[in-house]
Amino acid sequence: MPAPSEQAPPDAAQGSIAIYVDADACPVKPEIYRVAERHRLKVFVVANSFIATPRENWIERVVVEAAPDAADDWIAARAARGAIVVTADVPLASRCIKAGADVIAPVGKAFTESSIGLALATRNLFDDLRAQGDVIGGPKPFSPRDRSAFLSALDLAIVRLRRSGFKAPDRV
Repeated sequence: MPAPSEQAPPDAAQGSIAIYVDADACPVKPEIYRVAERHRLKVFVVANSFIATPRENWIERVVVEAAPDAADDWIAARAARGAIVVTADVPLASRCIKAGADVIAPVGKAFTESSIGLALATRNLFDDLRAQGDVIGGPKPFSPRDRSAFLSALDLAIVRLRRSGFKAPDRV
């Protein structure tokens, strides 16, 4: 029998809300834990190396193989309506949106069906510029305003899902 982290969790199928965190370099993990605890939600913290997480039965640390995109593939395979995915990875965001998940960047930007095309085009343009050797600036430093925007976006996504009939999973 596969380990629990290898199985698709039943949350989305049962109409429950679950949060999936693309954990490598995610600056808002503590905020996610606080919001999830308040709303009694299950959190999956996914990375290709060990990430320290609080020892709570509603937080599951998932360590995937070190292959490129292994964490993205694990999350995308479970993304569905009722899932909230936290990632700054635009291609992963696109995959999850197509699967019906709500997707939020750590800076509080909600990726949507109407915004993901532009986000992908911008990402690809910057990748092309970097590949040509053009020097371009990186992202701006993470700020308290970004943290606040993220918390608002996460609460809004949870409220929207609850109004759509999704609920907190039954916790052990």
